[in-house]
Amino acid sequence: MMELGQVGFWGTGLIGILAGFIAHRIVGGHGGIFWNLIVGIIGSYIGFFVAKSAGISLGEIFKGWFWGNLIVSAAGATVLLAALRMLRREPN
Repeated sequence: MMELGQVGFWGTGLIGILAGFIAHRIVGGHGGIFWNLIVGIIGSYIGFFVAKSAGISLGEIFKGWFWGNLIVSAAGATVLLAALRMLRREPN
């Protein structure tokens, strides 16, 4: 399984920003570049935890680090934003 630490500082930032942006497009809402970075990086850990728990080895699916990390990070960020949205909903 690919680890996020292998992409380096700038790679992690780029993937985090893109993953946060993708998650915001899927779930809805708005956020600036800093919010996208935070959501994307936290989502990366969620996505990698879920992938590892499910036994998914991204190294077998994707030959490069970028696409596998971006997909897993965006999926984790989407889960994070959806959970935050559910928690913030006010009862009718």
